[in-house]
Amino acid sequence: MAQVRPATALPAANDDRIALFDLQRQRARLDGEIKTRIDTVLAHGQFILGPEVALLEERLARFAGAKHAIAVSSGRDALMIALMAMGVKAGDAVFVPAFTFAATAGAVASVGASPVFVDVDATSFNMDPAALEEAVVRVAAAGKLTPRAIMPVDLYGLPADYPSIQAVAERHGLTVLADAAQSFGGELGGRRAGALAPISATSFYPTKPLGCYGDGGAILTEDENLAESVRMIRSHGRTGTGDEATVLGLTGRLDTIQAAVLLAKLDVFDLGLARRREIAARYDAALKDVVTVPTIPDGSESAYALYTIRVDKRDALKEALDAAGIGCGLFYRLALHQHPAFRDFVEDGLPVSEQLTREVLSLPLHPDLTDPEVDRVIEAVLDASGA
Repeated sequence: MAQVRPATALPAANDDRIALFDLQRQRARLDGEIKTRIDTVLAHGQFILGPEVALLEERLARFAGAKHAIAVSSGRDALMIALMAMGVKAGDAVFVPAFTFAATAGAVASVGASPVFVDVDATSFNMDPAALEEAVVRVAAAGKLTPRAIMPVDLYGLPADYPSIQAVAERHGLTVLADAAQSFGGELGGRRAGALAPISATSFYPTKPLGCYGDGGAILTEDENLAESVRMIRSHGRTGTGDEATVLGLTGRLDTIQAAVLLAKLDVFDLGLARRREIAARYDAALKDVVTVPTIPDGSESAYALYTIRVDKRDALKEALDAAGIGCGLFYRLALHQHPAFRDFVEDGLPVSEQLTREVLSLPLHPDLTDPEVDRVIEAVLDASGA
């Protein structure tokens, strides 16, 4: 089993830049294990739903503490398939946070339903339960849409406030679908992402904490009926190996080779999570007096898909870090209601989401980041901030 090397043992990039993500270091570290697993797939030739997919699903479910894990073709497909399995349709309202990636609302619109944008909490960046309650009441009173589901997003790897969100859902007869695309490995109240809502969807995009070498995702649930519907939908709506389509479905399966890659990475996933949290703690301690660092509530653990700070002069800081050879990212430049694609679903009164788009900046954080590189990032932020 490959191990995460000591943090000072890995070389810097050839051009001495520090990358926001560095998948080549991870590939080099796990190269032998990944090649062995891929060679096994090439030898048996079961490229669609081969044995590695079933093994991955078993291990994902066990890791998350969920009864069922169904591997699918991408994080967005995971959301769409979950919504389809829930019976979400045209005329239904699905409540989503306004500050997140476009795939969240896009999945809702793609099944014919209407995303309703909800403002987020200024501290956690996740869906604000109070704003959610107001949005559900407003939509129900308007009578144009049927409130049907709530889709919180675990932004940057931190699980949303599921107890409060579930309470809203129960008051209004709604179902919660967790968009856990960034949070696999995160925890809330001793439970892991994937088991925090009746049904959850995650992503294995390459830069995620657990990522494959292409697109991939999974749906996790305790519900037998939902799990069976998901399995049918991901394979053209068929049951088993027959050719009769019972329901409308998709080509939504995870490739066996991608499952092989994920199995190799899952072997060292806990070590990677520990390293992410170690780096985050160092950033917290060094930067807390000059920028707003992430707040992790008591009882929560972030998967740290991204380490995202808030700073008033964000663009100036980004320019300074770029000049210093420090990779950084703007996630996200626009709130969802500001995207042209969602102009038919525009909402007013989303001030926190709009403010965050002007202030957030993500710093390098991945398991193969060295201690000297962490120090360089810290020094560059301090220098740019005049500290």
